[in-house]
Amino acid sequence: MINLTKQKLENLLINEGLVDKQTFEVMYQEAERRKQNPADVFISKDIISKERFYDTLSRYLNVPQLDFHQTKIDENVLNIVPENIARQRKMIIFNRNEDGSYNVAMENPANLDTVKFLSVRLGAPIRIYLATEDDLNRGYTLYGQKRAEDYKQVIEESIQASLRSKAQGIEEAAQDLPIVAIVDNLLAYAISSRASDIHFEILSDVVLIRFRIDGILHEIIQMPKKIHPAVVARVKILSELRIDEHNKPQDGRFRHNLGSKLIDIRVSIVHTFYGEKVEMRLLDAAQKPLSLEELGMFGEVRKAVQSAIKTSYGMILVCGPTGSGKTTTLYSIMNILNQPKVNVVTVENPIEYDMRYVNQMQINPRAGITFANGLRSILRQDPDIIMVGEIRDAETAGISVQSALTGHLVLSSLHTNDAPTTIPRMIDMGVKRFLVAAVLNLVSAQRLVRQVCDDCKVPYEPKKAEIKAIKEQFELLGIPEKEMIIPKKFYKGEGCNSCNGLGYRGRIGIFEVMEINDRMRKFVNSEEFNLNDLRSMAKDEGMVTMFEDGLKKVEQGITTIEEIFRVIRE
Repeated sequence: MINLTKQKLENLLINEGLVDKQTFEVMYQEAERRKQNPADVFISKDIISKERFYDTLSRYLNVPQLDFHQTKIDENVLNIVPENIARQRKMIIFNRNEDGSYNVAMENPANLDTVKFLSVRLGAPIRIYLATEDDLNRGYTLYGQKRAEDYKQVIEESIQASLRSKAQGIEEAAQDLPIVAIVDNLLAYAISSRASDIHFEILSDVVLIRFRIDGILHEIIQMPKKIHPAVVARVKILSELRIDEHNKPQDGRFRHNLGSKLIDIRVSIVHTFYGEKVEMRLLDAAQKPLSLEELGMFGEVRKAVQSAIKTSYGMILVCGPTGSGKTTTLYSIMNILNQPKVNVVTVENPIEYDMRYVNQMQINPRAGITFANGLRSILRQDPDIIMVGEIRDAETAGISVQSALTGHLVLSSLHTNDAPTTIPRMIDMGVKRFLVAAVLNLVSAQRLVRQVCDDCKVPYEPKKAEIKAIKEQFELLGIPEKEMIIPKKFYKGEGCNSCNGLGYRGRIGIFEVMEINDRMRKFVNSEEFNLNDLRSMAKDEGMVTMFEDGLKKVEQGITTIEEIFRVIRE
């Protein structure tokens, strides 16, 4: 994100009517307190949208804004500047004009040092375009595709070298150069592929390596079983785990550098039928909390969440299965609430991102720190806002509810399929109905869907089978035909270099947000309470189901109808 001086940013935002003077001063001070880029704070707190900011910035700097969705990158021109320099200077050369000049996309067109560097290196005039961080990352993908091919070749060569190695013992083999190269290059390959997870799975005859990219597992490479013990030992050494323990599950973590990128890696190792299976979760250490809009909360959904987090007490629950982005949503909400006048305390497992000025506690069952007793401890820390990573049992549920009743705003997650089911789930966990009715402010259920690749997105008319499936899903939700809104045009990705031929790139949330009003509180606390009537009442009160929210994103060309059906039927 471009880093403007206070005066320039003030002129940009206030003169264009994006914020008033008071809001600007408060948010600027907040950015300095957090040591964050002020523009990032304005965007992440939903003061202004990213699109509006960059559109205004483009006019302010008198530099055209580039959209890589619509602009083709010439790979021959791209490689004039190596990737590490392009990333360091936050720029991309994407085209050469007939007059010999070059088109360059920059995150900060006002960076005269980079402009001078390019002029000297290219020996030709340059035309500067403003690009967002996301736009540049799309361009960097093209570097990554060639690099991924190189990684795969290096890994295969390292495998053959490891088979020829004469290293004695597992520990020596784990530090042998070919094994080190295999693990390092697999990590680099995964990071370049935007993978969130790496799986080392031992089968009867081979070791299978799979990456999870945009929520879907892809088979990457197979390795001989002979090198499996040394590869696992290498991961254990990096994670500071016991290399002589092969039967008990082990969990660890380490950090890995890839150029300027710093990645936190969480490691889980368990014993399976044929040997030890390794799972590594990759987390960008520099990841900033997303704004509600960046999460995929638009319109009324975002307004409902913004309204709920303004309350000083009560409970907000985020629901969905494992891998549905609940923690990311909770971090985004905490980022909005994280202000000098409040004390935000969390109890998590694990702590995924370090948030400045948020007091984060890691649970540790071995040390006797659980969600329940960790929550008891932080109640003695004078908190205003409490985030409990997950409500798993009756004890944690009970303490969370009591905390919400005694003047705290409690944020947490729960495993339920939709928003209305959360209430009977809390009751089943032993929380009395009148307490559930009293403390719940809002429940948000969510799933993550893959986004259509903008570089190869094309519209098409929906097929009869798709229309029929949509109507059947509406009927399952109890929505009458007269209220069924079916998109007239769908979109899909044809497959291109940017998405590795998949037609998808990145993920976004679909949401079902249920606000708890007085009518619903009264019903939850009554003897007539039942789930079906609660769903109907929530719909009457304006709740949009995840399926309906997904259809809106299908119509906007954000995702596909296949993705919506895939995630809501999981």
